[in-house]
Amino acid sequence: MPMILIIILFGGIFALFAYFIPFRLYISAIFSGVKTSLFSLIGMRLRKVDPYVIVPSIIMVHKAGLSVDSDALEAHYLAGGDVLKVVKALISANKANLGLKFEKACAIDLAGRDVLEAVRTSVNPKVIDCPKSGLLSAVAKDGIEVRARARVTVRANIERLVGGATEETIIARVGEGIVTTIGSADTYKAVLENPDKISKNVLDRGLDAGTAFEILSIDIADVDVGRNVGAKLQTDQADADLKVAQAKAETRRAMAVAQEQEMSARTQEMRAKVVEAEAEIPKAIAQAFREGKLGVMDYYNIKNIQADTSMREQIGGMDERKDSQIKE
Repeated sequence: MPMILIIILFGGIFALFAYFIPFRLYISAIFSGVKTSLFSLIGMRLRKVDPYVIVPSIIMVHKAGLSVDSDALEAHYLAGGDVLKVVKALISANKANLGLKFEKACAIDLAGRDVLEAVRTSVNPKVIDCPKSGLLSAVAKDGIEVRARARVTVRANIERLVGGATEETIIARVGEGIVTTIGSADTYKAVLENPDKISKNVLDRGLDAGTAFEILSIDIADVDVGRNVGAKLQTDQADADLKVAQAKAETRRAMAVAQEQEMSARTQEMRAKVVEAEAEIPKAIAQAFREGKLGVMDYYNIKNIQADTSMREQIGGMDERKDSQIKE
């Protein structure tokens, strides 16, 4: 038992010693010509800095002929930055004579941007499709739809990476410029004949202002003719006007029907009043007989007059029917 405890104790001490003093890194640094000490490696462990990140970064910087303090690398590591990516970006920028400083590279990395990708984009510009998928639709003044797709060649602007807008802003601005240029064209044929006017007009607008990129060129990759939007709008407007006219005519018809019904009701009311008044005539005659104001001869004269009037009305109706038959 004591022997096993001694072995475990010595094994733990050796593991702790190997953890705080990484001999392989120390030997690699010595043979690479980097001045370092075991105490600095132990200090990195105590400061919770990974020496397997800092020491290889120092070796790469030394081999590239750059001068970066190890304390600055440790500070960037403790700040949550990607030390290896920053060092690789510095080396690439130095080879391309971009003049990227360590502080600027750290700021770009801590801002959440890929500093190594930015340096690569500065050296080797990339192409952005606008829009990313499909075609961008716009309508010329003659009402014909024109659909286009552009390819924007951009280069990263190192000085504006911190706080500069991303490529989504470039895509949005270029799309707006394409729509504006097509919309200001008199006919769709002018766009098809000279698609380079779109790229020139868009490029002259300075769309890369305030962004993290510099636009090098805007090339129209595809132009296509779409629908006749103007004719469709006119058809839709005509249909809408027709529906409005039909609604107004229906309103007038309903008003006429209502007026006719009102006149019919009034006529029926007047006829009812006439019938009611005629019903009072016999009562009045009877009352006149009782009061002695009307004699028998007077009553017969009234009946004769009514009969004569009825006969004349019948004769007049027959004459009217004959005239209508003759005309037919």
